[in-house]
Amino acid sequence: MKIYLDNAATTALDKEVLETMLPYMTEHFGNPSSTHGYGRKTRAAIEGARKSVAKSLNVSPSEIFFTSGGTEADNQAIRCSIHDLGIKHAITTCVEHHAVLHTLEALAEVGAIKLSLVNLTPDGHVDLKHLEQLLSENERSFVSLMHANNEIGNLLPLKEVGDICEKYDAIFHSDTVQTMGHYHMDLQQIKVHFITCAAHKFHGPKGVGFLYVNGKIKINPLIYGGSQERNMRGGTENLYGIIGLSKALEIANRDMEEHQKHILGLKQYMVEQLKEAVPGVEFNGSCLENCLYTVLSVRFPKTDHAEMLLFNLDIAGIAASGGSACTSGSNQGSHVLRGIGSDVTRPSVRFSFCKYNTKEEIDYTVSKLKELFAVKEMAGK
Repeated sequence: MKIYLDNAATTALDKEVLETMLPYMTEHFGNPSSTHGYGRKTRAAIEGARKSVAKSLNVSPSEIFFTSGGTEADNQAIRCSIHDLGIKHAITTCVEHHAVLHTLEALAEVGAIKLSLVNLTPDGHVDLKHLEQLLSENERSFVSLMHANNEIGNLLPLKEVGDICEKYDAIFHSDTVQTMGHYHMDLQQIKVHFITCAAHKFHGPKGVGFLYVNGKIKINPLIYGGSQERNMRGGTENLYGIIGLSKALEIANRDMEEHQKHILGLKQYMVEQLKEAVPGVEFNGSCLENCLYTVLSVRFPKTDHAEMLLFNLDIAGIAASGGSACTSGSNQGSHVLRGIGSDVTRPSVRFSFCKYNTKEEIDYTVSKLKELFAVKEMAGK
């Protein structure tokens, strides 16, 4: 039996999305910058996709810029804001995705900015009082806080943070890679200057995303070259990727309530079953309250074979992760779990769900975990 519970890393491409993309891989292959009929056809498709994405966020199409994914979009928002807007102070947390954290740390190392880290509450949420204190004590700031943590799922109150940032004339950027396609977002109701997206997190293709840039903000390109993306990103557009992103977001918004109910039910069910099956099991972050419904970070009892847990799950046909897929090759462990003060000597596994997962898959996974820890308990006697 093969079970995929690592949807926070990437999701399976929706068949409906693939069918929409295929004609742009074969029949409609013109360069969108060409002025002949082939080019005009694909240019119209890209602009149609842009309008569709913009409509879903209640913004202008002129505020949507397609990128290679979330990492590039984060880098453009951060680097270009600090370079072009005269920002000398930035605020983030120690549990941000490395696309944000490493970028800001690199800028701080060369003296481009002073970097401040917001305190976290005991369950890993952003301390909003400390955020306001940092904003009040420093010059105009760039604030980068992710909407949902990619390892533990804690949700940021976007609207409240946007209001705080507006109070201090701060530039607010939020990495929404884990939440785009999973929550409806009306950016007319949220005071945010930048948000980022990666299509492969909601059953779209890999290698494509977008950056929303509030129309009141003017930045220069991160990638220079041609005049694509209205002179904001050089390079021939990822045509079929953009088409796929647009379709995937359309499907996600269309079926969102149904999928939210299904996926949250699976998460709640797994929490209940794990509590019964594995004595001493705990959960990282806030788990079920103010938390992303697609992510469950589980802290298991300490054993002599903790480092083998993910390997044993893989042998059993279960795909999960120990944290972010972007750091799974690192020997340093999860910076997020260290950042929230979790006991890193105990094995933690991130299970993340999607619309294709079933209750039967959860039963199988929990049964295998029960077997693994029963064996380890017997071995310890």
